[in-house]
Amino acid sequence: MDFLQTLFIHFDMETADPDDVMTLALLATHPRLVLVGVTLTPGGLEQFSLVKHVLKLMGCENVLVGSADPARTKPAVSDFHYNWLGTPPVWQGPVPTANDVIREVVYQNPEVTLLTGAPLKNPGRYPRTGRFFHEWVGQGGFAGDNVVPEEHRLEKFKGRITCPTFNLAGDISAAQNLLTDDRLKRRTLISKNVCHGVAWDRAFHDRVKALPRRTDGLELCLQGMDQYLRKKPEGKLLHDPLAMAYAINRDVCEVTNVHLYRERGEWGSQIPPFTNDLNAWISISVNRERFFETLTAA
Repeated sequence: MDFLQTLFIHFDMETADPDDVMTLALLATHPRLVLVGVTLTPGGLEQFSLVKHVLKLMGCENVLVGSADPARTKPAVSDFHYNWLGTPPVWQGPVPTANDVIREVVYQNPEVTLLTGAPLKNPGRYPRTGRFFHEWVGQGGFAGDNVVPEEHRLEKFKGRITCPTFNLAGDISAAQNLLTDDRLKRRTLISKNVCHGVAWDRAFHDRVKALPRRTDGLELCLQGMDQYLRKKPEGKLLHDPLAMAYAINRDVCEVTNVHLYRERGEWGSQIPPFTNDLNAWISISVNRERFFETLTAA
């Protein structure tokens, strides 16, 4: 797959769901991308050590990494990661704060895209003065029957207008900050009702195995999913990898301009009568072939 322009990415992630670390490995080795920074939620040395280990495996030791809470001691890494990657060496150096890393990233790179796969504490609580990210692509949000054409609705979400969505609900004030920050030129959410239709299942796995060339990141994902599929043959929903693929290639998802809102603890989207009330784009469908081609480019 040919790409015309290099994309600079900063990834804000967590380590409970397997697909964040998969996304990290893919970001670090994708031919279209330069990964310039990573920030972690909730933080701590355990998380930091794991992420630094993965970046070293991918040959990207110099990528800046920061933590929401460097002093945190409560475990934040799922057993899947240790079964897949082993126990990484404990990081011996300082653990920068997320704010310090974001500040360095945005001042060193004039146009960098923020990709989020976690609750939005790090970017959403960053000071609202000075330079910021050029664009935000996030996994989260929900587009209901009032926005999604009938032919694109997933059966499990039919009849819904709002829905709980973890990454926006994990820090509501931070989410609202990002949705109103005019330093962002564009914000796009890859919605729950679309990413739940894309999975790394056995058919996807076999297709990845059959590729003539794979990046080191894709190879590492393949190894992890070999283990995952033995226990969960139905596969893993690809939330963050779908958001990553859309950041690279806008043909991956069809999106529409909406206003996002929160109601009774759930999130929804609506197309209001006045265009100046639109604060985001949200996905309403996915092109699975474009997604596969984009994610697996080598």
